[in-house]
Amino acid sequence: MIEISHLGKRFDDLTVLEDISLHINDGEIYGIIGQSGAGKSTLLRCINGLETYQLGSVKIDGQEVKALSTKELHALQKQMGMIFQNFNLLSRLNVFDNVALPMRFAGLSPRKPENKKRILDLIELVGLSDKLKARPRELSGGQKQRVAIARALVLNPRILLCDEATSALDPRITQGILQLLQQIRNELGLTVVVVTHQMEVVKQICERVSFLKDSHLIQEGKPEELFVMPNDDIRAFLGKTDEEALPNKGRYIKLFFTENAFESEVISNMARDLNVDFSICRANLEDFRGQILGSLVLNVKPRDAAQVLKYLKDKGIIAEEGY
Repeated sequence: MIEISHLGKRFDDLTVLEDISLHINDGEIYGIIGQSGAGKSTLLRCINGLETYQLGSVKIDGQEVKALSTKELHALQKQMGMIFQNFNLLSRLNVFDNVALPMRFAGLSPRKPENKKRILDLIELVGLSDKLKARPRELSGGQKQRVAIARALVLNPRILLCDEATSALDPRITQGILQLLQQIRNELGLTVVVVTHQMEVVKQICERVSFLKDSHLIQEGKPEELFVMPNDDIRAFLGKTDEEALPNKGRYIKLFFTENAFESEVISNMARDLNVDFSICRANLEDFRGQILGSLVLNVKPRDAAQVLKYLKDKGIIAEEGY
């Protein structure tokens, strides 16, 4: 669906994207993460043509975005809905008219039966059928974002771009919005691109993710691949400090439970099979789209470290000495 190759973007002398290459599959929920200033939102705006770029390529269904004429770009942008952190609703309009706004801009009448049905169906999809006449000031933050999602879908796009769409919401409301995005993807067959700095968003709904730092793409893969065994850059981004609060004795072995290697009995079996004693010092298990994955830190006697590592390797468990 989206193919980005060696993308480079500058604002005057400031480089904001450098040598970015990634692809986003049709029907995928894809995450783009990184600290503020990493280039996430600029990358999103290059995808939908709101920003041009000096180097490389951005192709949507094989179309080079910067090579399109104004008319062709507008036609492509109609295939891409976008939602933002601050909702961008018009305060003077009610829910129905806010959702209908892109239709008006496209020269379509929201009162035509088929268009009105489209608007009402989307408002029902986002769970706001009882708020048709409500103004934004009468809505909660979560309800405003649901209106924004319905508005982004009203022209029947194939791609939904989300720029920090849940950052202004509390965790309970965020959970509901994420469930709604998954439902929309499943029911409408959309490709969803999510820019966020919230790890819960990425872990819950994203099938693959890119991590940006200082305008560069540092790592790409499944969220569990990035976060269960984080590199130094991602560890710093997550604020993880494994070294703290562990006593300076024995040997430490860290196990990684990935989707290809998770066996809840492996630790107790190892104690019996090897007849060794050890302590469990730290566990970090997290939910990735309904699958519990993570890591475990054991403390063993120095004489037992080698056989413990070999046992785990033979069982298909990724493990390393040190913490």
